Amino acid sequence: MVIPALNEARTIASVVRFSLRDPVVAEVIVIDDGSLDGTPELAREAGARVVTSSLLGKGVSMEEGVEAARSEFVVYLDGDLRGLKKGMISDLVAPLKEDRADFVKARFSRAAGRVTALTARPLLRLYFPELADLAQPLGGIIAARVDLLRRLRFENDYGVDVALLIDALKEKARIVEVDIGRIQHDSQPLDKLSEMAGQVVRALLERAAEWGRLRVSFMRDRREQERHKAAVNPQGLRMLNGAQKLAMIDMDGTLLNGRFVTALAEETGRMEKLATLLDNPGMDPVRRTRRIAAVFKGVKREVFERVARGIPLMPGAAEMVVGLRKRGYVVGIVTDSYRLAAETVRRRVFADFSISHVMKFRGDKASGSITICPFMLHEAGCPEHRLCKRNVLIHLLEESGLKASDVLAVGDGENDRCMLEAAGHSVAFRPKTEEVGESARRVAMGDLQEVLKGAG
Repeated sequence: MVIPALNEARTIASVVRFSLRDPVVAEVIVIDDGSLDGTPELAREAGARVVTSSLLGKGVSMEEGVEAARSEFVVYLDGDLRGLKKGMISDLVAPLKEDRADFVKARFSRAAGRVTALTARPLLRLYFPELADLAQPLGGIIAARVDLLRRLRFENDYGVDVALLIDALKEKARIVEVDIGRIQHDSQPLDKLSEMAGQVVRALLERAAEWGRLRVSFMRDRREQERHKAAVNPQGLRMLNGAQKLAMIDMDGTLLNGRFVTALAEETGRMEKLATLLDNPGMDPVRRTRRIAAVFKGVKREVFERVARGIPLMPGAAEMVVGLRKRGYVVGIVTDSYRLAAETVRRRVFADFSISHVMKFRGDKASGSITICPFMLHEAGCPEHRLCKRNVLIHLLEESGLKASDVLAVGDGENDRCMLEAAGHSVAFRPKTEEVGESARRVAMGDLQEVLKGAG
């Protein structure tokens, strides 16, 4: 057990005694950074071996603790912790003893700090996605194999914890998190947090450069991966937590006075290729969707965005969405089109989320291949269509706990019919066919604000 400490007289003795009570702890080593408040004396009285650090700084203290250790594993604790749970150290060491891990980070129930939420997680998600799911990447409560730690580089500032984590990844260490319950930790003033954030950023970016991940091409690839991840885990799922009502709105012909793929084909001179694929009921829907995407191979990203911004909105589109949100609805756009277009339209009408397929890009050009939105598919979903917006509705109900009676659906075409039938409340807006109109509870022929009249 290694505890780096600087002026922790209030808590150091209790942390040492807590550690020594755990059966896996053979020795507690306190590395003192020149404390002036009696920390080393109190630690020694509590049963710790005290070593004076050779240089001020947590990183040096942590490294010297490893060098002083006589065991196979080392556990790091901060000297200012309170509310530690009995058996916590044994829990941290268990994955090491059972040969399930080489490097263990503690996960605790305290909300993530500001530096973690605003600095570490975004940068890890961008440059080190392998570590992006860790709850407390900056936490100083760590258990690890001594032979691994001796191969790592210890930064001597607040970047040390995240740097060790990244370096452990580079060593191909098995990294796990262990839940240690709730802990109490001294909070830091804003100026100290600013200093901490700067040092964390520096450590992360230095390692990103060493890994060759500061290249523009790497960041573009990461952006593409994030977009595809969003297709599998739509933002709307998080927004539906605690929601009471959901509105599912079609894009083409409902929010937009036109069809995105048609406008894109006209803009890029590909209408002839597209025409044979549109509304072809005899073709497998997944195959047809993929073939339509292939038509747009080579089209630049900015063209997708420009076309999505340029198609006129239907009268009352933004007013309807805002009105629904004021009435407590979480509003999502559900479309067979592409995420780049759906997100552009979402921002135009102020909706909460969008669910769509995702066009893949290489650099700034469309590859012509797509990721089919998994929410459009469901094993026990629509009995009529393999790819269907009704399946999206079923998924959202399963994930949110809402009932169909809590859902309002708005659409205009054949591909909206099943969604309109399944929702508790539905409006066919300027329906393309008589069957679409009959599938909805109401029909609106003029302005989309008519939808608000029947919305609770």
